[in-house]
Amino acid sequence: MSETVLYDYWRSSASYRVRIALNSLGESYRSVPVDLLAKAHKGPEHLARNPQGLVPVLEIDGERFTQSLAIIEYLAETRSHAGFLPTDPIGRQRVRMLSYAIAMDIHPTCNLGVVSYVMANAEDGEAARRNWMRKFIGEGLAAFERLLDHSATGRFCHGDSPTMVDFCLVPQVYNARRWEVDLSACPRLVAIDQNCAEIEAFARAHPDRTAR
Repeated sequence: MSETVLYDYWRSSASYRVRIALNSLGESYRSVPVDLLAKAHKGPEHLARNPQGLVPVLEIDGERFTQSLAIIEYLAETRSHAGFLPTDPIGRQRVRMLSYAIAMDIHPTCNLGVVSYVMANAEDGEAARRNWMRKFIGEGLAAFERLLDHSATGRFCHGDSPTMVDFCLVPQVYNARRWEVDLSACPRLVAIDQNCAEIEAFARAHPDRTAR
């Protein structure tokens, strides 16, 4: 059996999602930090793993995968006990819809490459970054809160067990708090985030408990 290796960065939202998923499965893996601030992701060693120069990269089952949601869906399809996606088609599509709302709409606008460009083209780069993060994370999560106004929402985003969308939500709430986004109008997602924090798989994936 080949070793499972996760190339990640401690504050990367996409890496955080995959750590939660692996922990939820009880999957043993070795973490290899890729320092984004030192631009290690743009070096030849990492580009050989992922030509996009992004994290995470997961080596598992003798294969190498990129893109966090594709990784999580692979785990869902190959580990029968995963439970990352509902068994019914409507439920699966709702979980994907909510996951994509975070991973494809909120997260990309706040990614390191985008924000670095914003900072480089602003008179006050730090102020520009802070305002950018607060605007796009705040607006995105406010819309996500409205999407949770649905009968399928339970203790978690879909029902009473964590799914792929909760793996996406928790890192985004972490980022919101990092940038002091006002979440007072988002009581549902704040409560779900708290429910997730009480689960060891989520707690062990937190950036503060991740190798740098």
